[in-house]
Amino acid sequence: MGNCNGLPSSAYSRHRHPDHSSDGPQSTANGLNIHPTTPPRPHPAAPPRPPPPRQHQPQPAGPTVGRVLGRPMEDVRATYIFGRELGRGQFGVTYLVTHKETKQQFACKSIATRKLINKDDVEDVRREVQIMHHLTGHRNIVELKGAYEDRHSVNLVMELCAGGELFDRIIAKGHYSERAAANLCRQIVTVVHDCHTMGVMHRDLKPENFLFLSNDENSPLKATDFGLSVFFKRGDVFRDLVGSAYYVAPEVLRRHYGAEADIWSAGVILYILLSGVPPFWGENEQGIFDAILRGHIDFSSDRWPSISSSAKDLVKKMLRSDPKERLSAVEVLNHPWIREDGDASDKPLDIAVLTRMKQFRAMNKLKKVALKVIAENLSEEEIMGLKEMFKSMDTDNSGTITYEELKAGLPKLGTKLSESEIKQLMEAADVDGNGTIDYIEFITATMHLNRVEREDHLYKAFEYFDKDKSGYITMEELEHALKKYNMGDAKTIKEIIAEVDTDNDGRINYDEFVAMMRKGNPELIPGRRRK
Repeated sequence: MGNCNGLPSSAYSRHRHPDHSSDGPQSTANGLNIHPTTPPRPHPAAPPRPPPPRQHQPQPAGPTVGRVLGRPMEDVRATYIFGRELGRGQFGVTYLVTHKETKQQFACKSIATRKLINKDDVEDVRREVQIMHHLTGHRNIVELKGAYEDRHSVNLVMELCAGGELFDRIIAKGHYSERAAANLCRQIVTVVHDCHTMGVMHRDLKPENFLFLSNDENSPLKATDFGLSVFFKRGDVFRDLVGSAYYVAPEVLRRHYGAEADIWSAGVILYILLSGVPPFWGENEQGIFDAILRGHIDFSSDRWPSISSSAKDLVKKMLRSDPKERLSAVEVLNHPWIREDGDASDKPLDIAVLTRMKQFRAMNKLKKVALKVIAENLSEEEIMGLKEMFKSMDTDNSGTITYEELKAGLPKLGTKLSESEIKQLMEAADVDGNGTIDYIEFITATMHLNRVEREDHLYKAFEYFDKDKSGYITMEELEHALKKYNMGDAKTIKEIIAEVDTDNDGRINYDEFVAMMRKGNPELIPGRRRK
């Protein structure tokens, strides 16, 4: 059995350069306003006008605003019951929590605000929340359910991964079979691919930061802890020294790196999965760093002689010292050793933003306008990641994306599209039909559809159409709203009424509107989170 017990949980997690400098943009958020996701309430049958949601009622004058999240303080214990400790890190403790109403269990990462001494520490927590919102909906990424700040801590409520850390399973097993290692590596590199196409660099990939959803042998693996992650654009150079000793790339130690550093860390994890020991070893931190900079990979010690040449080939290509020669996430996922046993065969890779745009293209016009209303009401931290992507595509800083900018920007996400596909996406996202995509139109077409699950978002969207507050959207109200976006022709309105008006009374009530908004979103099964 390989000796894994020499792997420290974190050799160094926040070893920063004194000036914390970075050529890459360090995003900041203004007016953060994170809303916890609470279960939607069933809508009463009468009166037809939906009651205002109980969330976000007007606050009493002068509530205390938290210095980290920049919104009124809120007691997480009013919603969740805290249970046992699940884990402990440098800045906080993760607890098992139970939602008081639904009895559903989650994990809550409590970050002690007294430990956030300087501006960079506060900025890291804000960015962690923004990035988790941005990456929502990915199968291999732990989902953020809500964020709260009180006088003592910032509390991030996340989905519960009951299967424990990948680190613990490696220690228990010693090493994995090639087939099992390929399956885990595929999931790890899928996370890297998802992050990179969404303009996020993780910067702290290690077995402790991957959790199994359940104790099942075939449980999906989920990435967690985005506390050191950053938004990036192609060509950005970062200089701050962050990560964990055994997994850090040589260019990070040289303080001049980009997103390729995540592939190196994934390559180190793959080496450990196959052999049970890390590829770069030292008696202390400096010894590990020296070994990483030398870059010699040992394929002669215990276990390696029996490992296939294809597996060794992939490890070598992920651990190339020159980041320019290292494989990209897409190239790793297309490597024969990864493809052989997996379902990642020759299927084109899912790129989240593109998938979201295609879903948006297929929606009816009422839903498109409703989503635009929701997009206009999203808080800064929920859309910060998409804002960064918009800015990277809007190369002339005009505040709009032209067809040419979209055509140049989409391939940077790692996707090849035909001219006709790009035109179709352009026409779909351009809700007002003026030939360009503005900021709100981009957010509308690319936000993850879990945003529509929130009762307050649905209510605001319904209210936008229901001008006379009757509790119904009439044909006249529909026509008035859609005309604003050059969509209000009689044929479109008839089609929408025929599709949405399930009780055939010629108008759309709140329940019909909600059913339409949730329809076709596989992750939004109506009533899924009710008691």
